[in-house]
Amino acid sequence: MKNHVKLLISSLLLSLPMAASAATDDASYCKALAAKYDDLVANRGGARGATQSGVETSVALDQCKNGNPAGIPVLEQKLRDLKIELPPRS
Repeated sequence: MKNHVKLLISSLLLSLPMAASAATDDASYCKALAAKYDDLVANRGGARGATQSGVETSVALDQCKNGNPAGIPVLEQKLRDLKIELPPRS
């Protein structure tokens, strides 16, 4: 039983850096989405018939600009709807 606990603890400790790395990658990707949206849509007065962003988009932009990846799905969908290529996800 003690060996199982040691193995479980070791596995958890080894997985922590991977989880932190994924969170950092998500935050970076989210910031890239926000930058692309700002550049191609907001700053250029709309792209390919885009209209002003709604509250949902504004919240997603704010989340991404502040390192919160919760805005990723909204910004991905907004860019896809406008037929804008998404930035690469690393």
